Amino acid sequence: MTPGVIADSVVNLCGAIGLAVAAAMLHRRDPRGPLTTRLVALLAVVAALFLLRGVAWWTDSTTLDRISLIPAALIPLGAVVVTEGLLRRHVHRWLKLAALIGGAVLALAGALGPVELENLHTMVLSAFQLAGFAVCALVLLRRDRKSLLAWENRAIDRVAFGALVVIPFIITDFRVLAPDMPVRLGALGALLAVTAILIAGASAEAQRQGVWLTLLRVTGAAVLGAAAAALLPDADAAQLTRLCAVAIAGVLTIGLMGDALRAVLEARQPGVLDSISVSTGATRDELIAELTRQPIFESARRCRTAELANYDPPLLRDFLAPRRVLRRADAPWGLAPTDPAVERMTALMAARHATHVIVLSHDPVDIIALAVSVIAADPATETALALVRRLLVQAPDVPSDHAHM
Repeated sequence: MTPGVIADSVVNLCGAIGLAVAAAMLHRRDPRGPLTTRLVALLAVVAALFLLRGVAWWTDSTTLDRISLIPAALIPLGAVVVTEGLLRRHVHRWLKLAALIGGAVLALAGALGPVELENLHTMVLSAFQLAGFAVCALVLLRRDRKSLLAWENRAIDRVAFGALVVIPFIITDFRVLAPDMPVRLGALGALLAVTAILIAGASAEAQRQGVWLTLLRVTGAAVLGAAAAALLPDADAAQLTRLCAVAIAGVLTIGLMGDALRAVLEARQPGVLDSISVSTGATRDELIAELTRQPIFESARRCRTAELANYDPPLLRDFLAPRRVLRRADAPWGLAPTDPAVERMTALMAARHATHVIVLSHDPVDIIALAVSVIAADPATETALALVRRLLVQAPDVPSDHAHM
């Protein structure tokens, strides 16, 4: 096999794996959603196309290569079906008929037609696919925005933009249109598009993090591919392009697999808020005892007025009155470092090896000191601590002469 065939095969196999993982992730998020069902079906068709192509080119199988033309011809129909799901209404009948009849004719012609017409079929199929994506993107962009919710409009804009972005990648899959392209990038474009779809389904903060993470993955993979090309004595621009494409496709696929596995493992292990929500504890002490089973609360210790006699509880009472959660990294918390209350709190956190203090009550003083590892100290953890405090404050407190933590 030539380096070009190897690169084409690897990129397509990565695309097949990545899209299959993405389809599984979407199905897991919303197993019965009508739009999700349509999108998963489209991803399954595209993944089948990339799998058949990758195996056909790797094994030099003409039969599999011709069979792969069947899912390739059905992609525009799948795009129309997904477009209807996004708009929550039917598109024009002529568009559906064109996608259905055109797809069926091209599928049969590709699988059973004469070999002599292969180039003509490739040109027609490429025009059919590109026109399908372009028309669907145009329908989405020209929709009636007032009939949809704000979040639906934002999601549709991203999908339409992704459909337009993926068109240049699709062109490289057809040698008739891009004969000098050293590697076919259709599968790579699909990986980028499906990554964008998964990011678009997250919260605003998660979307920003997902975009930066994807940019980091793509950039790192491109640098890795360039480094691999530098190791080859006779590497040229074509070989550099192939290595970068393979590296990026591989990293994106591994990233999707890692994200999916992490989501499954996190779902199996209940988080802090989940453990409280299913807890049978009725009092504050019982809920705190439940919290100590969570990793970030393993070092937690409850401190009340009696345990804080050496730290001037009246001084701490006034200091803690306007505060809910204290971070040692934020010291001196808007006051002078020499402020007596700041010095007492700093000494308290140092003695307890605490990075955070949750204020349950300032009069009388009732706090929880705990150490959160650097690895776990992220915005999600900070939010969880604030929510945990609210739940504990609302729970009835049974007076006790000693701390339970």
